[in-house]
Amino acid sequence: MPLKDTIQQTAKDEVRGVTALSKAAIESGTYLYPFKGILYFVTHRQLWKPLTSRLLPLLTLSVGVVVPMFLFTYIPQSFILTFVNGPLAWISTIALVLSESSTIITALSKAYLVDEALIDTFDLVLLSQNLTSLVKNGRELRGTSGGLGKLLKKPFAKFSPQALVRYFMWLPLNFVPVLGTILFLFVQGRQQGPAFHTRYFQLKSYTQKQRDEFVERNKPKYIAFGTAAMLLQLIPGASILFLYTNTVGAALWAVELERRGVMPEGEDWTRREVGKGGMKEL
Repeated sequence: MPLKDTIQQTAKDEVRGVTALSKAAIESGTYLYPFKGILYFVTHRQLWKPLTSRLLPLLTLSVGVVVPMFLFTYIPQSFILTFVNGPLAWISTIALVLSESSTIITALSKAYLVDEALIDTFDLVLLSQNLTSLVKNGRELRGTSGGLGKLLKKPFAKFSPQALVRYFMWLPLNFVPVLGTILFLFVQGRQQGPAFHTRYFQLKSYTQKQRDEFVERNKPKYIAFGTAAMLLQLIPGASILFLYTNTVGAALWAVELERRGVMPEGEDWTRREVGKGGMKEL
């Protein structure tokens, strides 16, 4: 096959693959969980303490990052994007600066401020849904009331240099008008989605292989969840709040998985459970 035809066929295959993946992500409905997390967080006061106890330093961090980012990076990035996006450059630039700010805020807050608070939030949701035995796999509980005790496992990893490198590797997508920014958010959502279930995987005592298989077979669902979660965290001044509510949404998704009894091997894209005993329709 001539090189030209090979390139065209490869491009068509890639487009079909991305289209199928996007369609499956939309059909999965998991993009709703971040919004369910907001409602659940608002209506369950016991979830507020992990956030309110750290509210002042978190707000200070958010303002301290977003304001300088717009003051010092908006104009030069807008100037560069003008050459490729024309009059729509301001849209791509705002999304880009907010994404950069969100990444920095999330990295710093998870590294120094909210690591254990997010674990507490996730576990509190599970406890509120009577999944006490699952939570006991990762922490001690106090008394008969089931209050949070000492952590036995701490799964949330600190922000890694690799994650930062991957983020900046995909930044050039923003040079493509509108569609590039959408694809950039999509890619970031794909990378961040599975991280919201790190605590769940640990409480289930999944091996790394089981985690990878589960995420791979549920890739569209994690893309949908991660993209919606990231979009919320791009809202100026509210990225940390939505980091908490997204954690709540991820926990609610875990509750559904527990109630359906999904095996570590997960599901395939047709919503068939893939377990040790083979497949069965959900």
